[in-house]
Amino acid sequence: MSQAHNPPKVAVLLAGCGHLDGAEVREAVLTLLALDQHGAAFQCIAPNAPQFHVVNHVTGEPVPGAQRNILEESSRIARLGQCLDLAQARVQDYDALVMPGGYGVAKNHCSFAFKGAEAEVRPDVAAFVRGFFASGKPVGAICIAPALVALALHQAADSAALTLGNDAGCAAAMRQLGQQHENTPNARDIVIDEAHKLVTTPAYMFDDARLSDVFTGIERCVAEVLKRV
Repeated sequence: MSQAHNPPKVAVLLAGCGHLDGAEVREAVLTLLALDQHGAAFQCIAPNAPQFHVVNHVTGEPVPGAQRNILEESSRIARLGQCLDLAQARVQDYDALVMPGGYGVAKNHCSFAFKGAEAEVRPDVAAFVRGFFASGKPVGAICIAPALVALALHQAADSAALTLGNDAGCAAAMRQLGQQHENTPNARDIVIDEAHKLVTTPAYMFDDARLSDVFTGIERCVAEVLKRV
């Protein structure tokens, strides 16, 4: 890892704000905390586009007619003016990519939540994610974000080892996409694909995971990503 005076710069791709329709807030904040603790610089990034839908996080139900913007919502996490429009982001400006989870990854960045292995990926998101792999730069994917990686690699006819916890349906979808899914028993675990410099951790794929265990997994993921910069 680079010295403190020249820290690695990490792109953090967000999908909104709120685990049912955007980025998982806890995972996003813990990712930024882990990056900061390891001395990395980071830049939050999100597409300037509408969310798939808006969910009431009290009831868990979609709000009819409500509309929110992915970049505006992600800026709630990144803080005022600190989230970059994906259209302005360039892979060459960053040493690594880390993606927190949340249903927004599977609803806004791609359609995995609805179509599984048949899902499409937003072209700008796909190009950005694939760019890190093509450049040999390390990628960390948290919670459902490995599904986005799987879709992007499938488009590139590439195969990697990754984890979405131990959900049988998600594992089957990963295999259908030609990826090697490795079951993990809890949120503290990580899977490393050395060939692709890909590190994944399940986080809130385990709904009842303790916050401290989620942080352990995310911190381990971030540490391994930064080792490969």
